[in-house]
Amino acid sequence: MSDDADDDPAAAWRQWHQHREAAVSAPYGPLALIGTHWLADYPEGRIPAVPGRWRTSGAGVALTAAAEDGISLDGAPFTGDVVLAADETPPSHARVAAGDVRLPVIRREGEWAVRVFDPASDARAAFAGIEATPYDPAFVLPGRFRPYTEDRTVQVENADGRTRGLGLGGELSFGFAGAEHRLQAAVDEEDGSLWAVVGDATGGRSSYRFRFLKPGVPAADGSIAVDLNRILLPPCAFADHFVCPFPPPGNTLPFEIAAGERRLKAALATGI
Repeated sequence: MSDDADDDPAAAWRQWHQHREAAVSAPYGPLALIGTHWLADYPEGRIPAVPGRWRTSGAGVALTAAAEDGISLDGAPFTGDVVLAADETPPSHARVAAGDVRLPVIRREGEWAVRVFDPASDARAAFAGIEATPYDPAFVLPGRFRPYTEDRTVQVENADGRTRGLGLGGELSFGFAGAEHRLQAAVDEEDGSLWAVVGDATGGRSSYRFRFLKPGVPAADGSIAVDLNRILLPPCAFADHFVCPFPPPGNTLPFEIAAGERRLKAALATGI
């Protein structure tokens, strides 16, 4: 980051916004996702338009590939049988590919699926940017995180219409417009950073129906800056095939978060 951005929060926000647009429009970013196929829906192992045969096994996902499938595994042409664990790396580094298409394996609550990332996706070609509100220091709020004595899981509807468990590690509180507000937040197991699924009065109107807040890692005393200028669109705002949780009970705020990422910019029509 430049010295100007270090000294100027608005400049730092602009760099953050530019990085976000570059990340989501990358060849294997969220705009490239064209399918999430749950293997339970394909008991014969054949997924339309996805090469190979995919079946669940006790240890993961069993893939059978013939030469005509054109599949590569770990960067080399592959035929035969292999059992795959869930991919823990970004889609660009998925173990299985078919040409430029990446085929990462995922697992959610014991269910296995194959995702299809295609850099030639229509959504990526049509991307015109993310509509975001310019930086406003009034949306940088002092907050405090209070962890629960034990982790909690609540059942919430997901963007694909299924209900799944959402793990929650504590409560994030902050003041805005003279009132105190609380959000149930998850805690990343690896680095201790927080994230919350948030609704607000702009949802479905001037912003996407819900957004993600990722304020970082709280200090030892629980204090943390809640910068609503960096509230994010969830992955399902970029592709319908993501599994995004809706806000849990209590996480829809009664005021407008007129800040941060709001929605995708509309692509300009071309031609006559």
